[in-house]
Amino acid sequence: MRSLPRSAPVLSGPLRLLIAAVLAGIVVLLSVKLNAFRDYQIAEIAIDVTAVAGLTMLTGLSGQISLGQGAFMAIGAYTTALLLLHLNWPFITALAVSAVATAAAGGIVGVAAARLRGPYLAGATLMLGVALPALAYVYPGVFGGDQGLNVVFTTPAFLGPSFPLTRWQAWVSSAVALVTLVLLANLHRSRIGRNWRAVRDNDVAAALDGINVAAARVLAFVVSAVCAGMAGSLLAIVTGLVAPGAYTITLSITLLTAAVIGGLGTLPGALWGSLVIVLVPTYVTDAATSHGLSSSVGSNIPIAVYGAVLILVMLAFPQGIQGGLRRLLAAFTGPDRKSRTWRAGPAPLTAQRDEAPADQHEKEGTT
Repeated sequence: MRSLPRSAPVLSGPLRLLIAAVLAGIVVLLSVKLNAFRDYQIAEIAIDVTAVAGLTMLTGLSGQISLGQGAFMAIGAYTTALLLLHLNWPFITALAVSAVATAAAGGIVGVAAARLRGPYLAGATLMLGVALPALAYVYPGVFGGDQGLNVVFTTPAFLGPSFPLTRWQAWVSSAVALVTLVLLANLHRSRIGRNWRAVRDNDVAAALDGINVAAARVLAFVVSAVCAGMAGSLLAIVTGLVAPGAYTITLSITLLTAAVIGGLGTLPGALWGSLVIVLVPTYVTDAATSHGLSSSVGSNIPIAVYGAVLILVMLAFPQGIQGGLRRLLAAFTGPDRKSRTWRAGPAPLTAQRDEAPADQHEKEGTT
């Protein structure tokens, strides 16, 4: 019999917590050694990881596309800003309320999205991503209009007055991102995750197997919306300003691009994709400036680089960076190193008669 390709390793709950603790320690050490700008980048990467992780679960596991992730981030950001500004609530409480608010919004959108497929679903979520942030212009007395709302976020007193605010923002954002990844990893391996994969692969077969297809799709939207809402809440305290210009459709497309580049359906892929969308603009813009290009030209180069990176990843590794890393690892550590294959799926079935033992052929010849 032929050997089947090995699947991705299953990490136990304690091992996931250990990995999260190690990553938290790395973030703390890096933030202490780096300057304020790098701390800000760490916070930005953590925010994007939180949003992209929810999107990759929605698109990669349940098979639903969303171009409205930026709108859910806007809900979380404005909810946090209003609670901190008018009620002076603690951030952790505002974060929880923002998650509940985006869960409700995600449930409403999910009910409608459960009846849509393909480009119709993409168009509906695109409309959401365009229309919802525009409410800030319609109700400027509540949402601040074009100027937005200012958010005041300070370091806790026990850290002392000289503790850098950017470092504290990096710690808080990274903590939320790591907790989100651990919870999503558990969800990925649970019955809910299996239901999502079944609905994605064949919704008719999933329904015949007793899975509530509509409920599974709605729940996927709720989970994705909660992740986006928490990311928006974090973005509000890191930037100190919540304005509609930060939550345009460009943000939603950028997050979807990060999910595709990193690898849909894989949580580590959310990290790789977030690293790309945060670090590429910085280094590309610096390189353009060092070569004497104007700021208007240099600011547009990252967009072209995004497209080039996306095309290259899709050509070389259709399953994203994480899928490419798995294939590279399997090529060098697989059980059959002599016949390494770069195919994403199992090898085709072939006749096994020639591989039968010699004595079996002799028996067949005598009968």
